[in-house]
Amino acid sequence: MFYAGQVNLLFGDPESGKTWVALAAAAEALNAGQKVLVIDLDHNGVASIAARLVALGVDPKTLGDLERFRYIEPEDRGDVYDVVDDCADWSPDLVVVDSLGELLPLFGSSSNSADDFTVVHTAVLKKMAMAGAAVLLIDHLAKGSESRTFGPGGTGAKRRAIGGTSIRVRVKDAFTPGSGGAAYLTVNKDRHGGLRQHCPTGDREPLAGVFHLRSFTGGVLLAETIPPAEGESAPSDFGIGANPERVAADVNALTALDPPPTSKRDVQQRMKWGSDRAVVALDEYRRRHENT
Repeated sequence: MFYAGQVNLLFGDPESGKTWVALAAAAEALNAGQKVLVIDLDHNGVASIAARLVALGVDPKTLGDLERFRYIEPEDRGDVYDVVDDCADWSPDLVVVDSLGELLPLFGSSSNSADDFTVVHTAVLKKMAMAGAAVLLIDHLAKGSESRTFGPGGTGAKRRAIGGTSIRVRVKDAFTPGSGGAAYLTVNKDRHGGLRQHCPTGDREPLAGVFHLRSFTGGVLLAETIPPAEGESAPSDFGIGANPERVAADVNALTALDPPPTSKRDVQQRMKWGSDRAVVALDEYRRRHENT
């Protein structure tokens, strides 16, 4: 589903399963003897990431082997540049970047600026892909009803810069602890056509498959993507996923903060909000204030 040596994208609403899809790819790569790097800009935490990978069937010894698995939670652009340099020597097979919405602010860059995005893409994402990795970038969906049909929020340069696949993730069955969940994976872009040729034809965004996360006794998880049947398609509704009234109220609350919010973690700590609520509100807060 994702190309080696290219930047690939997973985007969707909060709680749609984007991170689970990325970690399932990481588990598959590790279990196949490959090397994986996780860049955790969303501050999920190493304990959470490791626990999810173990539940997906990765041997804990593999996660403790620095030649096979590396994790970093960068605090500034210097940390990110160190990771890029490390990739050139280590040559990971898969790099998960979670998420683009937190990477750009580390460089003082705007998600709505094509120039800003291009600078970060060239200095960070493209270099990791040039080291041979399938770079798997996680991003959030645009908020506007019209722009959502095209892809992730922010500048259109994001979509143009994707050299691999851009996959839209939409929840089918809500992801809940102990129960799993499911999500539709549709092809928003496939520069080389290798994935699209195996998808049903006729849709603007053909269905690549349905991602299932199944939970079993003892915390064991099974992740698999079921290929679409002939003629099968995903729902065509790209409507607003988040409640616009609540988002507006949350943005007003962030605007009243002194000092202003600096990161998702800052918002979570000061507002006592969950991760997804903090991401949506902070993205919209930044978008509005970048235009003022």
